[in-house]
Amino acid sequence: MSIGLRRLSNSLVKMAEQINSSAADNTAAGAKWWSFWPSSLRWIPTSTDHIIAAEKRLLSLVRTPYTQEQVNIGSGPPGSKVRWFRSVSNELRFINTVTFDSKEGSPTLVMVHGYGASQGFFFRNFAALAKYFKVIAIDQLGWGGSSRPDFTCKSTEETENWFIDSFEEWRKAKNLSNFILLGHSFGGYVAAKYALKHPEHVQQLILVGPAGFTSQTEHMSERMTQFRATWKGAVLNHLWESNFTPMKVIRGLGPWGPDLVRKYTNARFTAYSNGDDLTEESSRLLSDYVYHTLAAKPSGELCLKYIFSFGAFAKSPLLYRASDWKVPTAFIYGHEDWMNYQGAQQARKNMKVPCEIIRVPQAGHFVFMENTSAFHSAVLYACRRFISPENTNESLSEGLVSV
Repeated sequence: MSIGLRRLSNSLVKMAEQINSSAADNTAAGAKWWSFWPSSLRWIPTSTDHIIAAEKRLLSLVRTPYTQEQVNIGSGPPGSKVRWFRSVSNELRFINTVTFDSKEGSPTLVMVHGYGASQGFFFRNFAALAKYFKVIAIDQLGWGGSSRPDFTCKSTEETENWFIDSFEEWRKAKNLSNFILLGHSFGGYVAAKYALKHPEHVQQLILVGPAGFTSQTEHMSERMTQFRATWKGAVLNHLWESNFTPMKVIRGLGPWGPDLVRKYTNARFTAYSNGDDLTEESSRLLSDYVYHTLAAKPSGELCLKYIFSFGAFAKSPLLYRASDWKVPTAFIYGHEDWMNYQGAQQARKNMKVPCEIIRVPQAGHFVFMENTSAFHSAVLYACRRFISPENTNESLSEGLVSV
């Protein structure tokens, strides 16, 4: 956790040095006004159309046929008290969804991205996994090419419901049940919370470097405590509580934002060299996609301070719900992942369902992008009872470690 905090701290300090203030957040009216201007003349050169176009270019690298759709999740169930449903305009909401072709009868695998990401981050996994699953990936509400309602949540419970209930409305619209649910990082937190609330729909959970298992009360290190007492710690804590997100920096930099994202993407996803690096073309297309998804209207990103305290400690830790677990679960961590797998080990002690923890070599937090073949092997192992029921006793692939 301390490694991740240092990364976040350094990023925020650099952000504060680069700009004095972020650009004003886009409003719906502002976005419509700006749409009349060519993107080259806008301070923030992006739009929803840009996001979908960038997604299409990135997914052109995937050779497996797919369909893209905007799934209508309505404006909310009658009488709902969840804030994202309470739109004064009763505007309909949509979840951007891609579905990849697979052979008939294949189990369904739903993939949920993490914070600051979108479904296109899984572009290196779709083709390989579609050989075994009907793969469906979504942009969570407020992210990527999905609707971006004004974020009006004011508590942890409301914020969790923003994601959990919108996902449930999406599931109903897609008429899905009995699926495997995979979530990465913050998406793992959402997937786990969803499975706790709606276990009847989930056959298997796969949590990839999940956030939110530990709390600061139990797991804040002495080093973290000392850091928070410094002026830097105080500044960063204030920025966190003010909901100052990295995306605000990207918007604040205007036309220089794409170059910052390109440098970040090139550095971030070549950290673990195992012969599986991004090609020049895929890196370029990913950078373009990442920029447009991050620079668009702020919405889901504003969940951060309600879900986590400074240092990425959960305010409603999953560890405390381990005894309520009803869905078999597999955890997958990169060997260098800054998310601490010991939290999963501690939770497993209180679980009453099958639970496996797998570590993948030569990979960090973005294990699915940094060591794709080993990640795919880990997913197939976790789902062996659905793919090859007669071979449930097969062993882990070489290099993978069960802890």
